[in-house]
Amino acid sequence: MRLSWDKLLSADRVGSYGKTEARSGDLRSEFEKDYHRIIGSSTFRRLQDKTQVFALDKSDFIRTRLTHSLEVSSFAKSLGQNIAEYLLANQVDEGFTRQTKADICDILMCAGLIHDIGNPPFGHFGEEAIRDWFRRRLRRLSFKGKPLPQLLNRQMLLDLLQFEGNAQALRQVAKLHFLVNENGMNLTYALLNTIIKYPVSSEGMNPESPRISEKKMGYFYAEQPLYEKISSACGTPGLRHPLTFILEAADDIAYRTADIEDAFKKGFITFEILRRELQAACEKARASHMNVDLSRLDPVSMLDRQYENGLTRGVGNPALYAVQNTMVRLHSAFIYCATYGFTSHYRQIMDGVWQKDLFAGTYAEWVIIALGDIAFHYAFSSKQILQMEVSAFTILNFLLDHFVPAVINYDTDERLGMMEGKMVALISENYRQIYQMYSRHAVSATEKLYLRLLLVTDFVSGMTDSYAKDLYQKLNGIT
Repeated sequence: MRLSWDKLLSADRVGSYGKTEARSGDLRSEFEKDYHRIIGSSTFRRLQDKTQVFALDKSDFIRTRLTHSLEVSSFAKSLGQNIAEYLLANQVDEGFTRQTKADICDILMCAGLIHDIGNPPFGHFGEEAIRDWFRRRLRRLSFKGKPLPQLLNRQMLLDLLQFEGNAQALRQVAKLHFLVNENGMNLTYALLNTIIKYPVSSEGMNPESPRISEKKMGYFYAEQPLYEKISSACGTPGLRHPLTFILEAADDIAYRTADIEDAFKKGFITFEILRRELQAACEKARASHMNVDLSRLDPVSMLDRQYENGLTRGVGNPALYAVQNTMVRLHSAFIYCATYGFTSHYRQIMDGVWQKDLFAGTYAEWVIIALGDIAFHYAFSSKQILQMEVSAFTILNFLLDHFVPAVINYDTDERLGMMEGKMVALISENYRQIYQMYSRHAVSATEKLYLRLLLVTDFVSGMTDSYAKDLYQKLNGIT
């Protein structure tokens, strides 16, 4: 199947906010309008109080989801520019024009801003905690005498058991951000398709698959008709949008380097540890016959040079100077390799058969892997992070313990208990309004039950770290 940029860059939307823009002299492209809808949204602003790695951290130099998303947006646009210039200069695709370049750069910039917008509070651990809760507790809950797992169809059940922030991101921007109607931010199909990293449902996902597009789910049962509409418009049913590969590479560049820098500033990694671990990773990569080309990318030598530069310049902390400047220099190498990864596999990507990331086989691959391993071992496994995860687990479990049972009989002929009614009333009116809009079109009582369960995951996922903590404390009488 050959993908076409004419369809891939679909500027269509699910609905319209009115046809007055053309008459008003608004010269922005549809993708530029997407950008302004995103940055002006409260949903985007809430990312400033969501965890990247260090939850509820008061330091002003530690990244949040918001600052991470801004970095991904920047890298994604830079990659788009590099890749587009190569394709144009080498006349790789006659259907790829200067306008194509402008559009993909706008789309990638927007996609970087919203790629994590569906993540719940407390980082990726929040996703794990939600999944764990449903796996342990759902079978103990019932509706009209029947256990919930027996009532939900398989895809509905797996949506909860395999809860995924990527799928929630599509739901968040396409439905939950209530602006004018039930279409959320009403973004273009091209942008929505770009953020769908995994074009499969919870039934089709396979974490062990060698195909990168199948490792997680990309949409919930509730959004399957929307996914089908988007993928049909862009000509990508069951396939990744080419820009998704670029977005993923930008995400890798941003968080792999940022996690090391933040971990160093928090004292989890020292200059000596980082240098030693990179040297060991280099030797391991060579033994595994990975592409190691130290003449083009040698992070250990980079560290040493930057440390010497710091000493020469008389900086107060040459180790910090070295780590920060090495990460900046790695950005350039990673951008080059990701550009090469896309352009050298362009035909396979456009044929929908490329199933690896853009760093696969490049001389940056081993460094990308090494940085992730180092951050996991020294930061993510640190006592501070583990304590945060235990606290997050307690908070999220409490919220789900009280809100999920409360919504089971909500909006049915079953009477709500006194406390159930109070808990439902605590759910954001915006989310309850969206539930009412979509539940009216539910074809069965089972589908309405499923939407009520999503009402809780919507509410919890939309919380900031601080709000989740504050709500937990208030409901427990902690002042």
